[in-house]
Amino acid sequence: MITASEKKRENIAEYLLYMWQIEDLIRANALDIDKIQDSIIEKYAGLSDSQKKEMREWYESLIDMMRREGVTEKGHLQLNKNVIIALDDLHRRLLSDSKFASYSAQFYHTLPIIVELRAKAGENMAGEIETCFNALYGILMLRLQGKEISEETKQAAAQISKFLALLSHYYKLDYNNELFKDE
Repeated sequence: MITASEKKRENIAEYLLYMWQIEDLIRANALDIDKIQDSIIEKYAGLSDSQKKEMREWYESLIDMMRREGVTEKGHLQLNKNVIIALDDLHRRLLSDSKFASYSAQFYHTLPIIVELRAKAGENMAGEIETCFNALYGILMLRLQGKEISEETKQAAAQISKFLALLSHYYKLDYNNELFKDE
């Protein structure tokens, strides 16, 4: 079983989408740890009792954070917001450095999609990076619900995914202090 912290080190985009899904799973279980134990934790075959206990404690800590931060019905935990902030910061640094021209090209190829999504968001407009994550998460939810996804949406999702995969790659390099090491 891959832990959230391992996922965070390996692929920050997958980690963030995973954590948003965890927030929604907690809400779907009414922030009730016993329901989470029955509907989620017990479903993991092959976990030892100590691993199940560790997983339960992790969910309990997230429930506590959600209550303290007032995101029991909607919104995201500060730890997840911090990921977006870090990715926004890295995004700006990459765009401003000419040695990352391929990153800039990928971003500008994705930008028309982002602009269109932000226009549709109305009052709920988010930054460019968060908009990309909102789009992919929305598509993930549609797929989980078995809803039809248009070809245009699939193409937009593919482009956003390609862009976020590149950003995630640079995040991992930056996380390991390998991105700007030549400077």
